[in-house]
Amino acid sequence: MQTTTDSLVLRDDQAGICTLTLNRPDKFNALSAGLIEALTAQLDAIRSDSSVRVVVIKANGRAFCVGHDLKEMREADDPKLTKQLFSQCGAMMQRLETLPQPIIASVQAVATAAGCQLVAACDLAIASDKAKFAVSGINLGLFCSTPAVALSRNLGRKQALEMLLTGDFIDAATAKSYGLVNQVVAAEELDHAVATMAAKIAAKPPEAVTMGKELFYKQLNQPLATAYELANEAITCNFYLDDTIEGVNAFLEKRDPSWKR
Repeated sequence: MQTTTDSLVLRDDQAGICTLTLNRPDKFNALSAGLIEALTAQLDAIRSDSSVRVVVIKANGRAFCVGHDLKEMREADDPKLTKQLFSQCGAMMQRLETLPQPIIASVQAVATAAGCQLVAACDLAIASDKAKFAVSGINLGLFCSTPAVALSRNLGRKQALEMLLTGDFIDAATAKSYGLVNQVVAAEELDHAVATMAAKIAAKPPEAVTMGKELFYKQLNQPLATAYELANEAITCNFYLDDTIEGVNAFLEKRDPSWKR
């Protein structure tokens, strides 16, 4: 077990599952420059950590994440710094996609603007039935352009644009129907549901999971023929991994596989 304490992000590792907890509860986990930097550093450390099979992102307090720290940004009042902050946040969001390990968002409460973007940017998400979601910048006269990137790649276009243009909140059930989250569970069941999914993925052969995640995102925006070329190459390489050979042999021999660990 590995436990790392940072004032803004807490890390706890158990049985191949790394839990990162956003820890600005007094600020509703708003994405300050410091929080973005801390989360980026944790993701970079995890990237090369072969002991980590699955990452969970959760939050302390009454909100999952309410987006950027607008007070901090207004006090800085510098277009160059504002653009730099958005760029740093965008780079952090892209790290979620390129991280070898699958990432599950555990959403206990409200997720708005860049907080909603963070949920959309994770590979999977499980929400409490008390969670709510919005990209509400438009209510302040600010179209949530950067959250739109992640939202438009997860939701149907009309659902994404409705959220972006109205700024309205949606409940967890609606978020599930839109494709923003995978599961909705009672608040008291959230940790168990996330742990169950994380353990299920962590039990799979890690090389296949890593290759599969990489291929999934690589092929998404390619023409159909190119997507199949990429998939054909990936699945051929996957087929000859040691764990895959063992898995296929076990299936043919009607026995349980014995994975390398």
